[in-house]
This record gives sequence, structure tokens and C-alpha cells, in this order.
Amino acid sequence: MSKKKKPNEVDLSLSTRSIHAGETRERYADSLTTPIFQTATYTFKNSKEIESFTKKKKTRFEYGRYGNPTEEIAQKRLADLEGAEDCVVFSSGMMAITTSILSLVHSGDHIVITDDSYKKTLEFCRSYLQRFGVECTIVPFGDYDVLEKAIKKNTRFIFSESPTNPYLNIFDLVKLKKIAEKYKILTLIDSTFATPFNQRPLEFGIDLVLQSATKFLGGHNDILAGAALGKKGLIERIRNLHKSMGGLIDPHCCYLLLRGLKTFPLRVKQQNESALKISRFLESHKKINRVYYPFLESHAHYSIAREQMSGGGGVVTFEIKGNLNDSKKMLDALKLCYIAPSLGGVETLITHPAIVTYYDYTREERYKLGITDALFRLSVGIENVDDIINDLDQALKKI
Repeated sequence: MSKKKKPNEVDLSLSTRSIHAGETRERYADSLTTPIFQTATYTFKNSKEIESFTKKKKTRFEYGRYGNPTEEIAQKRLADLEGAEDCVVFSSGMMAITTSILSLVHSGDHIVITDDSYKKTLEFCRSYLQRFGVECTIVPFGDYDVLEKAIKKNTRFIFSESPTNPYLNIFDLVKLKKIAEKYKILTLIDSTFATPFNQRPLEFGIDLVLQSATKFLGGHNDILAGAALGKKGLIERIRNLHKSMGGLIDPHCCYLLLRGLKTFPLRVKQQNESALKISRFLESHKKINRVYYPFLESHAHYSIAREQMSGGGGVVTFEIKGNLNDSKKMLDALKLCYIAPSLGGVETLITHPAIVTYYDYTREERYKLGITDALFRLSVGIENVDDIINDLDQALKKI
């Protein structure tokens, strides 16, 4: 999917823009890399400059919570890659989600969210929002008739992930937009698992895209960051609340995010290729019950994924033939894959949702959500894919 070109603008590829977008060639002290502006406050030369600033005749920085030069470049680059008019970055993906939602609702409003959304997102919408008089309806993912019937006169927006966690379900963005336009409501998509390399929801008419930059965008498992991206008016509304909430990303973290973005297309391209190869290996393995990956023909949403995504992403979910003890044996036998809850970095990580994420749920509660004792989620890194396959194979033999 291509970026919309402005008049007289050179058409640059995503890989080039990942390195150069958001910056001019002239940089502070002739630095090649983006400087870290490690300051909490900014000075004025004189009273005239203060007056110019307060009258909004001149753009400049005033206080760290309201903006930082390193942060501004990160926002511009992310907006460019996503094809958004504007972007605001946060201290985490969840901060991006909660601040965005709070900026869009008032007491007495209603929202619709799919049941396959992230555990903490559902918890926030189902529990915390109700304290402020905002009603939330959770609908089954993929049932568009139920989704449409859930919409009320006071519905503000529809929220979903695509791909979802952990089953990598794919929302039909064209259908979603048609429903939203019919009822004149907003659409919010958490596109963390896809990234703008594989999917660009704004080009399908989605109003707001949310990213956990902690994952593939940062790409090195060393930062926490989030972003909201969309049209200027919508983002400005979110930014205004963000200034009051104070969940800002620090300058050094912005620098690391920018550094990660420089190799982002290379990493995701490799992760796409490796994840597809691993998913095919697992699907043919005698000790695997089922594999979930959007670019596998066996995936329920394969055709939609092929239509609206350029790659299947770097996450593979699978179910072994076995019980909880077998799952633990497999985890303990891994020599290369790290057991960890996150995803999107250069190291391959594996997690067992039942004992890592849903440890506080009963077995019955987990199974209602599809979180079985045999379920695993693999975040594919950039190691040699055959080394990862061999590690999974030797661990599976321990079952």
C-alpha cells in the first residue's frame, strides 16, 4: 500500500521513509542521528518571544509535558509510515488506548468492542468506563450482524484489534467502515500485530489507529511506547487530554523508538517470511493440533487477510496435542526461544497464555475465552528460521 504523495514530493519507499521521515537535512550541531533533548523546560529570550508564543504566531516548545523535539520527530515519522495526518505518542500502548477512549466519550455514551480484544483493554472498557457512566457492549468477533445490532443512538465508536491476540483473527475493515458510516460513528483499530508494513487501516477509512510501539515498531524489547494516529482534528482532541493525563514518553525512549524504526521494514519483512515458514512446519507436525496464522490457507480469515494485508505478521499461535503438563514439558525443553509475555522484538519469544496472562482465571473461565491448556503464542524474531524450527521440533519431541 502506497503513501499519498503531496504535490512536488518525491515518492519514497517505506524503508527509506523509516529512516528519513520527520526530519530535515539540517540538524542540531550537524548531528547525523536525532539528538536526545533531555530537558524538562525551555527558555524564552525575552518578553517579545513570550508574547509571540502566547498569541500562537510561532511554534516552539515550552514545557516537557507539552512536547519535546525528539518526541516531535518520532510522531512525524510514525504518522508518515501509517499514512496519518497526525500522531501523538504515549508512555505505553495501553496509555494510548485509554487516553484515546477517554477523549472520545462523555457520561451517557455507549461503545462497542469485540470480545477478542486485549485483556486489559476489555477490562478498562467493561469496568472502569462504567464508573464514569459510559456503557460498553462486548460482541463476538466476526459476527457483523450482532455488531450492528449492538449499536445504539448514543454509540460513539466501535473498537477492535486486527489481527487479534492470540488467535490472529482479521477484521474485515471494509465491512466495519460501512457499518460505521451507516450509523455515523467512529472506528478504532489496534493494529499493533500488523504494523503499517503489513496493514494500513486509515486507507480503508478507519478513523483512528492505535499502536503499541513497544512491539514491532521499537523492535528490540527495550522500550515501552504507544501511539494514536489519524486526522489532525481527532488527534488534537486526544493530545489535549494527553497533556493533562501526563503519560508522556521520555526523550531517550523517543530516540530508541526512532532508532528501531530505521530497521523496522527489514525486521518485519524477515519476521513475515520466518513466521509463515514456521507456521507451515507446525501445521505439518504430528504433535500439533492446530495452527493460527493469517496467511495460512487453513485460517478462518485467510481471504480477508490476503486482501487487506501485505504480510501475515510475526506472530504464530498454535495448540499442541496434550495437556497442561505436556505444555510445561515443552516450554522447559526450549533452548533458543525465550519464555516471555511480549512480542515484536528481534528475539523469538514464546508464551503460554493460560499460565502467563490468564493465571488469575479459573480453567472454566479461560476455556470460555478459548485460552486452553495447550495453547501457545510464538513471537518470531530475526534469527535463522531453521534454528527456531529445530528448537521447536526438539521441544515438541519431549511431549
